[in-house]
Amino acid sequence: MRLFFLIISILITSEISLLAAEAGMPQLDPTYWASQAFWLVLIFTGLYLTLSNLFIPKIKDSIDSRESKIKDDLDEAEKLKKLAEQKFKEYELSIDNAKKEVQKIIFESKNKLNSEIQNKKKEFEKEIESEIELTEKEIKNLKKESIKNISNISEEMASKVIEQISGEPMNQSSIKAAIIEATKKNLGKYL
Repeated sequence: MRLFFLIISILITSEISLLAAEAGMPQLDPTYWASQAFWLVLIFTGLYLTLSNLFIPKIKDSIDSRESKIKDDLDEAEKLKKLAEQKFKEYELSIDNAKKEVQKIIFESKNKLNSEIQNKKKEFEKEIESEIELTEKEIKNLKKESIKNISNISEEMASKVIEQISGEPMNQSSIKAAIIEATKKNLGKYL
């Protein structure tokens, strides 16, 4: 670095006449125009060739790759959108099928329950009818037993009452015949 400063300082001191050149702007001096035009053409040609051969192809490749990536992404997004729409339709179809299946199951279950309820109802009605028949038979038997018991009690009471009134026991067969006749007249209404 010292060497660089040394060389620059020597050039500055030795060429003071260069630095303190003519008054005014040297680029406007017509004697330098040819060299300025040469360097202008050379620098801009070099810049143009450098830009057109190095930077612009890289930028163009970058833009092309970005465009192709965007296009690929858009194509993939479109495919995914179509796939999503298809899956959504399949989903709706499966939901509709499931709803129909549920309604079918509910309808079948309802019919099955109704038939089971009807069967149970018929069984209960049969059981109730058989119970009613048994109860009616028991009531008839009780009535018959009651009549016999009433007849026996009536015979005993009648014989005791006659014995107490008359003082002598009366014939059991005549008392029995009288009670049977009275029973048939009076109890026949209730049986």
